[in-house]
Amino acid sequence: MSVHRDHFHKIRCVAPGSIAEEYGIEPGDSLLSVNGHEVEDVFDYRYLIREEELLLVVRKGTHSEEFLEMGLPEGEPEDWEVEIEKDPAEDLGIEFESGLMDEYRACKNRCVFCFIDQMPPGMRETLYFHDDDARLSFLQGNYITLTNMSDHDIDRIIRYHLEPINISFHTMNPQLRCRMLHNRFAGSVFPKIKRLKDAGIELNGQVVLCKGINDGQELDDTIRELEQYLPQLKSVSVVPVGLTRFREHLPKLELFGRDDAKCVIAQIARWQAYYMERYGIHLVHASDEWYLLAGEPIPAGKDYDGYLQLENGVGMVRLLMDEVEDALHNITKTLPDCGKGRSRKVTIATGKLAAPVLQELAGKICAAVPGTRVRVIAIRNDFFGETITVSGLITGQDLVAQLSGQDLGDRLLLPANMLRANEQVFLDDMTVRQVEEALQVKTIIVESDGQSLVNAVTGMNEEIE
Repeated sequence: MSVHRDHFHKIRCVAPGSIAEEYGIEPGDSLLSVNGHEVEDVFDYRYLIREEELLLVVRKGTHSEEFLEMGLPEGEPEDWEVEIEKDPAEDLGIEFESGLMDEYRACKNRCVFCFIDQMPPGMRETLYFHDDDARLSFLQGNYITLTNMSDHDIDRIIRYHLEPINISFHTMNPQLRCRMLHNRFAGSVFPKIKRLKDAGIELNGQVVLCKGINDGQELDDTIRELEQYLPQLKSVSVVPVGLTRFREHLPKLELFGRDDAKCVIAQIARWQAYYMERYGIHLVHASDEWYLLAGEPIPAGKDYDGYLQLENGVGMVRLLMDEVEDALHNITKTLPDCGKGRSRKVTIATGKLAAPVLQELAGKICAAVPGTRVRVIAIRNDFFGETITVSGLITGQDLVAQLSGQDLGDRLLLPANMLRANEQVFLDDMTVRQVEEALQVKTIIVESDGQSLVNAVTGMNEEIE
């Protein structure tokens, strides 16, 4: 069998006790095919191994135990055929060097609002990578413009029924989309979206709103045109463009103000009423930033249609508020004297946008658990510029600079979204330990749910431990 060189997939590790280990597959080996099919990427692999009977072709690494036991000299790899019988739901226990089993696809657009192009110089290389990969949309929830996708890519999404696919619409005006994405093909993706819709693929959408470009009447037109993708289109978020101080040589964009935010909220509310009446869903949602900027109440939980876009900042504040209420109710119900005879002082550091909300929640926690004192400090974003007010873009150096010398109490609490995923590292590569040592205070990273916040503020989790 001839196997394309690009479709060798080197194995990084094999889980102990797994099927792969049982059959002698080792780190350093390479997977060539499954049941006679080349494996293009992780989607092919996951689809193909669902069979009960598998025939894997594995090229043994030159340093594997079996390779050395056979006395073969280095440089003469051997291809093994591995026959496996298993339950369809069983995993083989293999992890590959690349999570996608392929190269990541770089974005071909140069969007006028792209945050990557607004990064300061001198940061780690991965932060400058423009990704627009449909596979990451499925695996990690990333939003994609579809300008990178071929008909073959659409075929595979439909064949494997990969969903949801998250799409950056921005506008349904083809000419405007070409200008916003600075890509002459950006306005020709709508037939691809129609194919996904007709195949029953679940979709979510996003509009990054830029003042004077795709707002106002253009936003109305976009929301109206999105109706054609129902019922497969489940939600659409409208988020304000983020502007850092590093926009030299980039198109000039304006920030939205308080009155602008009020207008956007009212505009979206009208469309929510339209879609609720006809389809029983709100469909389009304003991200939390709009309500915080406008100083308007956060909608009730029932208005978020199941919180489909939490990772895009839609409904996170409401969910946190409700979860804190539930957590405090449980504490006062099961531990009525939980605060008796104790004293605890903590500091919460967050972005300017979320600080008022956390101040309100901190007050409720302190009232429910006597002996608890909380100070909320809004961190000014000197690194990216003061126009960036979200907590997820606060750096370690800004924390140290603005908190040094202050009485931070027993603990410093930081939201988990300040850190790189699954790592104890801030955007500027400072570690949590470095911040902790610089400020000389025990630092706790708090997950985004209300129970975690209540536990961290009150110290209940530490007492249990």
